[in-house]
Amino acid sequence: MEDSPWWRDAVVYEIYVRSFADASGDGVGDLAGIRSRLPYLAALGVDAIWLTPFYPSPMADGGYDVADYRDVDPLFGSLADFDALVADAHAHGLRLMVDIVPNHSSSAHPWFQKALAAPSGSEERDRYMFRDVTPSTGDGARQEPNNWVSVFGGPAWTQVADGQWYLHLFAPEQPDFNWRNPEVRQEFLDILRFWLDRGIDGFRIDVAMGLIKAPGLPDTDPGFGAKSPTWSRPEVHDIYRDWRRVLDSYPGVRAAVGEVWTDSAEDLALYVRPDELHQSFNFAWLEAPWSATAFRKVIDETLRAVPAPTWVLSNHDVVRHTTRYGEGAPDPSVGLARGHAALLAMLALPGSAYLYQGEELGLPEVKNLPPEARQDPIFFRSKGEVLGRDGCRVPIPWSGTAPPYGFGTGGSWLPQPVEWAGLTAERQAADPSSTLAFYRRALAARRSLRETLPDAMAWLEAPGDALFFSRGPLICAINCGTDPVRLPPHEQVLISSGLVDGQDLPPDTAAWLLTAE
Repeated sequence: MEDSPWWRDAVVYEIYVRSFADASGDGVGDLAGIRSRLPYLAALGVDAIWLTPFYPSPMADGGYDVADYRDVDPLFGSLADFDALVADAHAHGLRLMVDIVPNHSSSAHPWFQKALAAPSGSEERDRYMFRDVTPSTGDGARQEPNNWVSVFGGPAWTQVADGQWYLHLFAPEQPDFNWRNPEVRQEFLDILRFWLDRGIDGFRIDVAMGLIKAPGLPDTDPGFGAKSPTWSRPEVHDIYRDWRRVLDSYPGVRAAVGEVWTDSAEDLALYVRPDELHQSFNFAWLEAPWSATAFRKVIDETLRAVPAPTWVLSNHDVVRHTTRYGEGAPDPSVGLARGHAALLAMLALPGSAYLYQGEELGLPEVKNLPPEARQDPIFFRSKGEVLGRDGCRVPIPWSGTAPPYGFGTGGSWLPQPVEWAGLTAERQAADPSSTLAFYRRALAARRSLRETLPDAMAWLEAPGDALFFSRGPLICAINCGTDPVRLPPHEQVLISSGLVDGQDLPPDTAAWLLTAE
């Protein structure tokens, strides 16, 4: 594959491995299942795929609790299956990125098990964030080392048998590494090389802003800002400079994208300086409400600050965007219409786009999963008050008229709705008006224009709650309002997310227009 900065304008498709395709028949997606669906992904028109963790894991957090960073969990296959997947993906013209989880390991990781068996102050414990009890104030007040709370709810500290506490910014089964320990840093450089040697094209870095904690571990208020003692510490950038040197030492172009939650585009830009990560996820775009004003604000702030922008509407951690956009609307079809329009806007922007599996089928969030089926630790740590992320992780419907819809022969680890019978990939592939057909057309249109579009864009005057912007001969128009708006002058409507009759763009619709340039 050519040695070009492919990541700058790539369309990357996220595969939540457990929920994509099951070849073994145990109800859980696996690597062989992904291999069997590579022709589908190639036909969809994406450039690369990103795999969520497939490493050996107790699955306390869906694989983001890693017990061995250099192997494949038998639930998903073997290293031989992984190598075959890489080879087949490349044969289909698809690059392959893998998830790496450096902030924390599983509590079942050999290092953590050794730490539990070792005394306070030992080398084994120094690989993690063990601390002593805070001296009591005399009134029975808190004993944890500080007031930090877990992202999943509850305290971020768990006490072990000898009285010390260990830090876990997520579940107790996910102890945080001590990234001030040189042994931890070297271990992950070696892990990077292990997977790069197997031919992968890059990494998605989980919790990329969380590796370094402030000295002294002071109490904190919630937030992701630069003053937080848990997130976006300045020392984290030295780690990614080391990682970049490893990536650059390999032939071809290997890329890294960070999961970086920040309070500003300026902070996000720090992660993508020339000697650090190639990209960081732009979650401000994902979080923006259905509003031309909100969209323009995110676009302006991103393009002003971030040299390698990314755009994403959904992923495995958030409510699917067709459901988000439809909340409060009287007609359930509104969310899907807005999702189609947002896709066209996203694909027209400079930079790269990340898709989440199933959005090309228009899958909604599954809200009515029974409590006994749920597996997200957020659900359990909140005692059911927060539903968690299972609703966006329900396995893909491929074919047939009843669950498991061709996902595999052994059911599916999360139940699929009976309403999905009309949303299978098989049924939509035969329907030119389907969401799948629309995604294929949109991605083909983007690919056809890729070489002709400049990196810069320009705003055009737009009426009402609409946005018009141009990139060379392409104009993208999106109407977030409640009334039709007049389209700008153009020669041709290349693609639209809904019916464009004459010169008017209906509400909740976007269109790509070509000019005579």
